[in-house]
Amino acid sequence: MQNSCDVLVTNAQAVVPKAGVVETNILIEDGRIKALQKSAENVQASRKIDAAGKYVLPGAIDPHVHYGVYTPIEEAARTESRSAAVGGVTTMVRMLRLYDDSYRAIEKQLQASKGSHYIDYAIHASILKKEQVKDIPYLKSIGVNSLKIYMNLGADLNHIYMDLDPGEHRVKDGEVNMDDSLLSSIVEQGARAHSTVLVHAEDPAVCAEHIRRGRETKMSGLKAWSDCRPPSSEAASVAKISEIGRKFGASLYFVHIGSNAAIDAILNERQKGKANYYIETCPQYLTHTFDFDSLKGKVVPPIRSKSDVQSVWSALRNGVIDTIGTDHVANRLDMKMGDGDLWSALAGFPGIATMIPVLLHHGVNQDRIGIERVAELTSYNSARILGMYPKKGAIQPGSDADLVIVDMDLEQKVTPELLQSYSDYTIYDGQKMKGWPVLTMVRGKVVMEDGKVAGDALGHGQFVKRPA
Repeated sequence: MQNSCDVLVTNAQAVVPKAGVVETNILIEDGRIKALQKSAENVQASRKIDAAGKYVLPGAIDPHVHYGVYTPIEEAARTESRSAAVGGVTTMVRMLRLYDDSYRAIEKQLQASKGSHYIDYAIHASILKKEQVKDIPYLKSIGVNSLKIYMNLGADLNHIYMDLDPGEHRVKDGEVNMDDSLLSSIVEQGARAHSTVLVHAEDPAVCAEHIRRGRETKMSGLKAWSDCRPPSSEAASVAKISEIGRKFGASLYFVHIGSNAAIDAILNERQKGKANYYIETCPQYLTHTFDFDSLKGKVVPPIRSKSDVQSVWSALRNGVIDTIGTDHVANRLDMKMGDGDLWSALAGFPGIATMIPVLLHHGVNQDRIGIERVAELTSYNSARILGMYPKKGAIQPGSDADLVIVDMDLEQKVTPELLQSYSDYTIYDGQKMKGWPVLTMVRGKVVMEDGKVAGDALGHGQFVKRPA
């Protein structure tokens, strides 16, 4: 019956990607959008939600999340998907790093993930050794349709923390040497499988030499960290991987791009064609410079100059940047800070809950971008690039009822308690931001309302196989 549904969202200013802001009522049934109707008269619904005066966005997709590294996945999924729900994220994509020779070990991770998420989730498989390349067709067969390459691992910078096995409580590192042969084989097999190849573009030899000198001269502060991992090393790696990508007609997705040099390098490669090029940036490259006076802001690639921040905003506004991912890392402050110096502090920090608030406060409310661009950057583009559209990333009949209602006038002070992550700090601590999610819905179920995450939503999150 057209005039009945499970949930009815009334008076919605729905931000429909590629269509604009549409005044409508959203009928939801069996976890999917049933219809968009001008009138809600005579519609029978088990629950009605009045969205008057607020925008309704397609649920955000965070395509770049690290969790399961400092706590095992069955614990990390609970805390980080809860934090995601607070921030209006309805699908999170885990950047999985397994050190096993075979990626069939992923089955343990998938099993432990069941029943542990408040929101939906997908996986990128980091290919870290030549033995794992043969598993790319298998990964696609189970719905893992994207691969991660760490070009930054090699030379003297070849150690990286791995994801823990379920039930494991320790820090587990491994050695990765991303040589040219391994690079080429991942891109070739990824292209054959029509999988998206995610690229961390930095030259480890260049960075290693700069870091060696920096340690010798006892450099400190985030400006020094930026100097030790220069944007030129990103640009050189972009050119290198692009040459391989063109050879095989690959889809290359450059993660966490925050420098003008890296953006220009990718644009230069895009003009040559023969491969697909996508650019992701992160909120920290929109809000912070290396003048930030805290090691909390140590991240790889580093936060850059004021000029770089302006370049990223410009690229965001002009459609050059495709997506926003947070590079969220669920660690704690005592781990993060190490011995209190630049070299022992860990890289990475939490950010999944502040992605949308950053874009609403610094973007929409400060007239840098429009609300339609927020929907594209946080949902529509990620869904299309990563094979989830139109199941995700859309507000249209048949799509999953993943919605986030945002109040552009709500002002809140950012605190770790507000964000509800395992992490007990944030680089936005104490800042006031205006524009927040007030309701998060995943497949028709309200998982967060007015900052409170529904206890009965634990386990509602499902694994999203891609292509969906």
